[in-house]
Amino acid sequence: MLDKAIKFFITLTCAIIGGAALMQISPFLLRFINLEFFSIETGFFELTLASLVCIFVGAMLGGLGGWFVSPFLIGKLGKFTSFVEKQLSKMPITDVIAGAVGLAIGLIIANLLGNAFARIPIVGNYIPIIFSLVLGYLGVKITIKKRKELTGSFDFIPHVLKDILRGREADKAAKEVKVAEKPTETPPLEKTKVNLVKLKENKNKNYKLLDTNVIIDGRIADICKTGFLEGTLLIPVFVLEELQYIADSSDTLRRVRGRRGLDVLQKIREDESNMEVEIMNVDFDDIQGVDSKLVRLAQKLGGKIITNDFNLNKVAQLRGVEVLNINELSNAVKPVVIPGETMKVQVVKDGKEPGQGVAYLDDGTMIVIENGHRYLSRTISVEVTSALQTAAGRMIFAKPR
Repeated sequence: MLDKAIKFFITLTCAIIGGAALMQISPFLLRFINLEFFSIETGFFELTLASLVCIFVGAMLGGLGGWFVSPFLIGKLGKFTSFVEKQLSKMPITDVIAGAVGLAIGLIIANLLGNAFARIPIVGNYIPIIFSLVLGYLGVKITIKKRKELTGSFDFIPHVLKDILRGREADKAAKEVKVAEKPTETPPLEKTKVNLVKLKENKNKNYKLLDTNVIIDGRIADICKTGFLEGTLLIPVFVLEELQYIADSSDTLRRVRGRRGLDVLQKIREDESNMEVEIMNVDFDDIQGVDSKLVRLAQKLGGKIITNDFNLNKVAQLRGVEVLNINELSNAVKPVVIPGETMKVQVVKDGKEPGQGVAYLDDGTMIVIENGHRYLSRTISVEVTSALQTAAGRMIFAKPR
């Protein structure tokens, strides 16, 4: 049915083109045929009989030509459509949307610039076409290439909407509390989903608060399983919301990290350990930022923050909150090496300096081997010459034996 409709429109278009083309020839035709009969005006759009004959003959010839050519054109159109469909099916929907938006923006800019240059003599009529082709192409390429950055710039919208909804729920809860209890002269600064005054009663639970980074890191699950931590493991609801926000991100890497954090929390709750896991439905609407909220809650509860974030570690310590940094714990439990000690390692890559080789222990400690380049991809015995403790971890220097 679609092929018949396309064939009809092709035939009709060719007929119109043929009639219009032969109508332009009718004045030249009268020069060769000096018959007054053809010069008679028909009264139909001020056309002469010769013009009507030319239009009719041109339409017939054009229609016949279009009728015979249409199968070929329909076949080519079908191949082009299938090619475009196949290419679009390979592209993610985000690329298609980004390309369409970029094309629209490029054509709008081309139209604005084209109108400004259209008055130039001779070439003015062709400049808008050039601008449309160039800027349309650039719009598609740039938006597809920068789609992650463009979509990432709008990631704050769901977070803002969640904050607005959470604020409305907090206001509603505050009104219910005012109705049930006598209003105090100085209302608390925090607008929370629970009564923060009661938090002081929970200080004896020895809370350990988890931040987002340490949950995504995953090592906290193994630490809890060993039983070295004591007290109650606390996960505030705003940390959960940030994990969900990361897990719903359009960025693939952030989405994987967020889902990993949720899996780690599920593992902590399901594993049998000596620690009690508690999720507290409390929030601070007057504070922006999950880290600041976590520090405030730790101050209220008298708890400790477990993190691997260097900046959060410093801020919490400045505000009088104890911090348990699992990076420091990891460095502390790494085996101590003494100069002169020997070990077997595999040289995996070149070092920064010429001739150096690099190996790693099972715990991730990097070993820089002097003249180790020639032993690349081989397991050799090395002798420790010195060890260096850095903020990133421990680094061991050795030489082949």
